[in-house]
Amino acid sequence: MSDSLLVLNAGSSSIKFAVYAVDGTDLTLKVKGQIENIGGAARFHAGTCKEDIAAASHAEALAHLTAWLGRQSELGTLLAVGHRVTHGGSGHARPVLVDDQVLEELRGLISLAPLHQPHNISGIDAVRRSGGLPSVACFDTAFHVTQDELVKRFALPRRLYDEGVRRYGFHGLSYDYISHHLAREMPELHRGKVLVAHLGNGASLCAMEAGRSVETSMGFSALDGLCMGTRCGRIDPGVLLYLMQSRHMDGKMLEDLLYRESGLLGLSGISHDMRTLVESSSPDAQMAVAYFVHHLNREVGALVATLGGIDCLVFTGGIGENSRAVRAGFARKAGWLGIEVSATANDANATCISTPASRIPVLVIPTDEEHMIARQTLAVVQGRPLD
Repeated sequence: MSDSLLVLNAGSSSIKFAVYAVDGTDLTLKVKGQIENIGGAARFHAGTCKEDIAAASHAEALAHLTAWLGRQSELGTLLAVGHRVTHGGSGHARPVLVDDQVLEELRGLISLAPLHQPHNISGIDAVRRSGGLPSVACFDTAFHVTQDELVKRFALPRRLYDEGVRRYGFHGLSYDYISHHLAREMPELHRGKVLVAHLGNGASLCAMEAGRSVETSMGFSALDGLCMGTRCGRIDPGVLLYLMQSRHMDGKMLEDLLYRESGLLGLSGISHDMRTLVESSSPDAQMAVAYFVHHLNREVGALVATLGGIDCLVFTGGIGENSRAVRAGFARKAGWLGIEVSATANDANATCISTPASRIPVLVIPTDEEHMIARQTLAVVQGRPLD
């Protein structure tokens, strides 16, 4: 019977999971699935299996998943569990085996990623309570450790930087996957200057050179940069001072406003979901889509300037991979880049959506964060360096 790895990506009310068969250093996906609506009318689906389950907590959801895996003899024996962890702070530049000290350090970073970190940790807690299997934390911030201090600094006193007030960047597992994909499939592009747009409910950009992160649009927290589903993106800090001083908003009220009530939802008053907004005839929905595209173009301009030009543009993430309207809208605004997008290829979600006349290729590459977590977890378990 073969060995396997379990990958968990725990959200606020869901757990995405994947199981990979292990053969030496090779990984083969065996099954992917999800437990949705934890704490409510929970539903489990994996492959052809779809069923309603009782899962009032992440621990109960994981217990159901563990029992289901135990009945799937073809999946082999689990070696370890790899977890997506949004924030590793300045102390975790590589995946790490979780012990009590590491877990306490991750809890200390909750305030920097309040939408994600608590649920990432809940998945780790549930596995550790079940006993037996080692947990490996794989960080969304780690890919960006290659950035220069000049990029990581804010124009604040040095002591704050030394205390951890710096730009970290996120979506690193996604960017790492794209980097590896380009290295394998398009090595000439990988060696050059590539701008990757990870656009989803969370959204950011990453400027890469030779597969390494040079700069990214997110910073200290997952709020910065692009407008997102419910997050505001870049904002004048003076707005926050005004809300605190004149509207008497405290930290919790600001957190709710910036993380949960803003972005596409706040702009439209309708939904955080780009698909809903694109299909809506509401002027507010159309304005929210236009705002997203406008600020995408602006942030792309900043990172292209950082790189001194680019050799390729890659769209990934739920919106990047599937929203023809957003990609087409961006292409109309980004003539300054010399890109030209084929309407036919864009409508088909083709891998290459640019025309032969385009100055640079524009690609659509589905990301696979679970695969990167599995790769990193296996390296830690086997005690070898990351490739």
